Amino acid sequence: MRRLIRALLPLFLVAACDGGGSAPPPAVTAAAVQAGFPRGGLADTITVSAVERLPLRAADLIAPDGTATPANWVDVNNSPRVATGQWVAGNPWETTVTGATAAAALTTPNAQLGAALQSEVQLLATVSTAEIPLPDPVAYRRDWTNYRIRLTFGTPPGDIETREIAAPEPPPPG
Repeated sequence: MRRLIRALLPLFLVAACDGGGSAPPPAVTAAAVQAGFPRGGLADTITVSAVERLPLRAADLIAPDGTATPANWVDVNNSPRVATGQWVAGNPWETTVTGATAAAALTTPNAQLGAALQSEVQLLATVSTAEIPLPDPVAYRRDWTNYRIRLTFGTPPGDIETREIAAPEPPPPG
């Protein structure tokens, strides 16, 4: 153990003395935006999914002649959370109020038998979903490469961003 500490000590000193200036902020990445037709779903509806710092407020399908078809609905989930883990096998409804905590389970002699460890994961971004109905599925299938999807992110009077992405390829006829 002492050899390991002696070997790592120079690295800690170099890391501690590196304080000349602050590191540049991490590069801002583009939004994760996807558009497509749901598998096994209707072939006349485009689904748009976005993971972005700003909420999606509008999604429009722009035809080659410039006409816009708005989304039926837009769903926004700000910082979604998911609880994961295991529950006590004997009584999954007990909470910290009733006394079945993970700390209590781990202090018992056979902690593996009754452990109930849980965690919560939170995404620090906004997850948005929209569905756009196709006004004319036959015309879209024939000329889909000339269609675009216009996305509007943000809430006035704050930041507003508008982006255009390519329309998705229609599913094979089936």
